[in-house]
Amino acid sequence: MHRWRLWLVVLAVAIIGIYYFSGRSSTDSATPPAMAHLSVPVAAVPAKLGDLNQYISAIGTVTPYNTVTVKSRVDGQLMKVNFTEGQIVKAGDLLAEIDPRPYQVQLTQAEGTLAKDLATLENNKILYARDKELYAQKVIARQDLDNQEALVGQYAGSIESDKGAVDNAKLQLVYSHITSPITGRVGLRLVDPGNIIHATDATGLAVITQLQPIAVDFSIPEDDLPNLETAMKANPQLPVEAFDRDFKRKLASGSLLTTDNQIDQSTGTIKLKAAFPNQDNSLFPNQFVNARLLVNTIPNAILIPAAGLQRSQQGSFVYVVKPDKTVEMRPVTVGATQGDVIAISKGLQVGDVVVTDGVDKLQQGSHVSVQTAALPPASASAGP
Repeated sequence: MHRWRLWLVVLAVAIIGIYYFSGRSSTDSATPPAMAHLSVPVAAVPAKLGDLNQYISAIGTVTPYNTVTVKSRVDGQLMKVNFTEGQIVKAGDLLAEIDPRPYQVQLTQAEGTLAKDLATLENNKILYARDKELYAQKVIARQDLDNQEALVGQYAGSIESDKGAVDNAKLQLVYSHITSPITGRVGLRLVDPGNIIHATDATGLAVITQLQPIAVDFSIPEDDLPNLETAMKANPQLPVEAFDRDFKRKLASGSLLTTDNQIDQSTGTIKLKAAFPNQDNSLFPNQFVNARLLVNTIPNAILIPAAGLQRSQQGSFVYVVKPDKTVEMRPVTVGATQGDVIAISKGLQVGDVVVTDGVDKLQQGSHVSVQTAALPPASASAGP
């Protein structure tokens, strides 16, 4: 009985051992192959075909074409102001009126003097004609005839002087009505009605600034000048865009107007001026903006995000996702860079999926799980 019990115990132990080891083996065989090769999560984007715009960017200042301080040309009391602060006025609009009565009096006096001298001239002409007859009859001496002729010339000169005085009085009367010399926006009023103003006053009545069109002045490094000259030969009016301080919102579009005639030796830059229609008044005088000048466009380029480009001692490369979800380190040649977009001239084909995020965990042949990212537009890439 003891032996049978011993054999039963041994048999039970053997059965339990076989069951245990067979369970481990089946568990190991049921382990999925993916556990042996963990997939690295990455973001990737397919290489696309497009045009890459190349820009020169710089900080610029909005500068009006014309800024005029409205001043009086005559002295007198300011009787009336015909503009409101911030108003858009046109060239020739009446802005203010100075008391015209003193100049009306001067005009009347000048016209009276002219009429008097005209009458005197006519009288001397009559006397001269009579003296000529008397001289022909040898009644008067030659000297008397010459004296009368000189009087006619003298009063003829006085007439011209009187006409000048009349014209000057009329001009002063015109100057008592102050008009706008340009079309633009009026600033804050500097003088109130009732004050006595003079032509020699340092401050004027107001400042008018032209807003449409308007200019943006900006400077670029002298190293960019060869590219600019090449671009200007193809298109003298290169497109220029004005952005806000953060380089995120485009304010206006214009064109290059001109360049300065010399390089600033202290900064190594050359100044440029761009013109903007500014129909919506999005640009304001003395405003700081970011100017972006289009100098070249690379057509039909293979484009990828700048985040996808990697560099090593052997050169530039990218991680390309293959159909089997593994990555390949592929050397590439960079054609051009603009902002967040890179043009690849060699090493990629359109549609190749390039890893842009998670590259720090990759190596040749790594398994990946891909999330598709978006390619920044080449034409709207902001930044220098």
